[in-house]
Amino acid sequence: MMQAEPIRQAYQAARAKGLRARDAAEHIGLSEGAALAAHLGRHEQPTRSVALRPDWLALLKALQACGPLLALTRNRSVVHEKTGVYEKLSAHNEVGLALGKEIDLRLFFKQWHAGLAVTELNADADKPASSSLQFFDRYGVAVHKIFLRDSSDRAAWNAVLEQWQDRQAAAPVFEPPAAIEPKGAEPTVDAAAFAQAWSEMSDVHQFFPLLREHGVERQHGLRLVEGRFTRRVAHASVRQTLMEAAFDNTPIMAFVGSSGCIQIHSGPIKRVEPLEMRGQLWLNVLDPGFNLHLREDHIGAVWVVEKPSSDGTITSLEVFDQHGELMALFFGARKPGQPELTAWRHLLEHLTGVEEGSLS
Repeated sequence: MMQAEPIRQAYQAARAKGLRARDAAEHIGLSEGAALAAHLGRHEQPTRSVALRPDWLALLKALQACGPLLALTRNRSVVHEKTGVYEKLSAHNEVGLALGKEIDLRLFFKQWHAGLAVTELNADADKPASSSLQFFDRYGVAVHKIFLRDSSDRAAWNAVLEQWQDRQAAAPVFEPPAAIEPKGAEPTVDAAAFAQAWSEMSDVHQFFPLLREHGVERQHGLRLVEGRFTRRVAHASVRQTLMEAAFDNTPIMAFVGSSGCIQIHSGPIKRVEPLEMRGQLWLNVLDPGFNLHLREDHIGAVWVVEKPSSDGTITSLEVFDQHGELMALFFGARKPGQPELTAWRHLLEHLTGVEEGSLS
C-alpha cells in the first residue's frame, strides 16, 4: 500500500494539470475516496480532509441552517448539480428523502461507507478555499457531495463542520474499485406475462418491483415490451429533447443517480450547450441553480418508455451507457395526481427511431 505523502503528492500533481478530483484519483490508480482519505492529518498539501461521524441523516438535517448549498450527484457519465436548501429530510429503513423546493434526493444510506469534510486551497491566495462534505461507497466512489457557496451561511456551515468532524478517526479504508462486469446472458422470461403485468401498472413506482418479480434488469425489461410500451431512438435524441425543451420552455424532470443517491431537478431549462473537450463530447445544461453535464460519447442506448398509471400514461426518456448502465432519466415535470404534460409527450413523439436514422 502506498504511503500517504506520495499519494498526496501524486494527487496534487494531477490536480495541477487541470484534472478534476475523480479523474486525478483515477490517474494515480486510486478511487477518489482513497485519494482524499490520504489527505487526513497534518501536512502541507493544499487539499485537506477530516473524517465525519456517520450519522448521515442527522448531519444532512443540520445543513438546513446553512442556507443554499450546492448538491452534486454523479455517475461515470453524468454530473447533476443543484443549488438549494437541505430541508424536509426523513428516512425509513436506511432509505432517505430530501423533499425541499430545490434539493430533491432519494438517499440509500446502506451504500454510504464514509464521509469526509474536504478543504481545497485556491491557487489564488486572495480567493477562499473550497469547502465540501463528500460521501463515498465502500469502493471509494462518491455517492453525494455538498459544497459551500457564496450565498451560504458560512458561520452555520463552520458550526456543522465543528459538530460532525471526527479528528481522531482513522482514515477510512476502501475496497479496490469494482470492475465493470459485462452483462450476462439474459434469462428466459415469460414475455407475455411480463407485458401483461406492465400493462396493469397503476403507479410508475411499481416498475422496480415488476423487474424484480420477473428477474430482469432494466434494459432487458424494455426490450421485452419493445414496440408496445418502449421504442429505441437515436443517441442524438438526448440533445434534441433537451434543446427543444429549452426552446419551448417545457419543464422537465432530470434524474441522475449514484450507488447511494438519486438527485432530481424539476422545472424549465434554458441554456443547453454541447462542448467537445479533450476528445470528450459533453452535453451541458448551464442554468442558475442547475447544471447538468452528460457525456454524449458514452451513450450506448436511448429509449422512449411509456408506463401506465392512474394519472394516465407517463413517458420517459431513458439513457444508458455502452456497458448497459443507466446514465439518466428524463420526464416531463409533474406532481403525483397530475397527468403528463402534453408538450413533453409531443417532444418524444417526434424522436427518430434507431431503425430510421443513425445511432449517433
